[in-house]
Amino acid sequence: MIARALMFQGTGSDVGKSLIVAGLARALISRGLKVLPFKPQNMSNNAAVAGDGGEIGRAQALQARAARVTPSVHMNPVLLKPQSEVGAQIVVRGRVYGKAKAADYQALKPELMGAVQDSFARLKDEADIVLVEGAGSASEVNLRANDIANMGFARAADVPVILIGDIDRGGVIASIAGTKAVLDPADASMIAGFLVNKFRGDPALFVEGMARIAAATGWEALGLIPFFARARALPAEDALALDQAQSTKPEAKLKIAVLILPHIANFDDLDPLAAEPAVELVRVRPGQALPGDARLVIVPGSKATLSDLRTFREAGFDIDIAAHLRRGGAVLGLCGGYQMLGRVLRDPDGIEGPPGEAEGLGLLDLETTLSDEKRLERARGVTFDGVPFEGYEMHLGRTEGPDCDHAFAVFENGTREGAVSPNGQVFGTYVHGLFADDRQRAAWLARFAAGPTQIRYDNQIDDILDELAAHLEAHADIDRLLTLSR
Repeated sequence: MIARALMFQGTGSDVGKSLIVAGLARALISRGLKVLPFKPQNMSNNAAVAGDGGEIGRAQALQARAARVTPSVHMNPVLLKPQSEVGAQIVVRGRVYGKAKAADYQALKPELMGAVQDSFARLKDEADIVLVEGAGSASEVNLRANDIANMGFARAADVPVILIGDIDRGGVIASIAGTKAVLDPADASMIAGFLVNKFRGDPALFVEGMARIAAATGWEALGLIPFFARARALPAEDALALDQAQSTKPEAKLKIAVLILPHIANFDDLDPLAAEPAVELVRVRPGQALPGDARLVIVPGSKATLSDLRTFREAGFDIDIAAHLRRGGAVLGLCGGYQMLGRVLRDPDGIEGPPGEAEGLGLLDLETTLSDEKRLERARGVTFDGVPFEGYEMHLGRTEGPDCDHAFAVFENGTREGAVSPNGQVFGTYVHGLFADDRQRAAWLARFAAGPTQIRYDNQIDDILDELAAHLEAHADIDRLLTLSR
């Protein structure tokens, strides 16, 4: 059996490609189809451990969940994890392939197209339909040579394309028509239709707009999709989500401050806390003061830990945290944040940037040395308070020192992991996904007298995916989309 396929590209980043693929996956499995998601190339520091052991973009893990299948490295064969303004770590089929600056990466793309096409072929052998997500903007014609993410892939694999425009940011008629204008005619011919996403207001007011786009492009109008507010509660693909306005919770019992550093990674670790009605999660960036009434400060993961540690100090966060601890507050470091809490952080081989070492924050008595060996594992066990957990590890480096004797967690195989300070105020762990476990989240809320957890996080995610599928069934022509696939 060779599956049908359909690709969804966007007029820009953050137009809703990932969510539309996830919603369609859930909608199509409800029709009895086996659906597999695929993204040839992703750029994100939000990653997940796949069922076959490697790492893939968080969005593809969510799409797999929507399709009720186990995530696989073949769903995202090329993952770029930015480490600087101009460079990224390259992950191929779940494993680190190397690192390159943006200009050098363009020359590597032909080497990677084989892996991309092979992974796609494997998925097509297993599914009724493969839903393919593009990357960034279809109109980035300056990057068209050797492209593996958008039209280069669509042409090579002969997959029809649906273009998605975002009306919420304005100028959607020009952005869709402009895409047609700048594309090579052979690329433009791959586009079979368009969707306009994130509409607010009376749909009747944009009937003429849809008609004008269709007339200007010759592409079929396949749906005007109203804004889906609950999408904010789903795990985000990239750091653009951190620019969204924060909602205040005047009735919250617990304020948690999260430090947003330039190379933040896996910040979806914090989504389950933000979803709790009793928790107000406050994002604090360099130049902003740490809230004096925060009970817990979280230092999240980083893709360039030494660089973010310098930013941490330059912003004065070390001074703020010292005052926070004197007030009796607590600090939790996750992955790269855990490494920053120790006495010394070394990167002798330049794994995450230029080789070097730096004095850590000294809040835990331990040292970390980065190496090119990356640990990618599912994790189960109990934390220091005896509460069970499930999560995953995804990190470089080895951390050792006296405070590791006070382990944060003990895995099922008896391995001790992480550290807790002798005074019980500072915690560090490599475990991701900790707060998605209802048992762990309940324990942390109880620790700060914030009451019991009020949600079942996994159930909530599935409920939102069901609602998203129904939303697309109501506003997109899914029957026509299936007809256009091939």
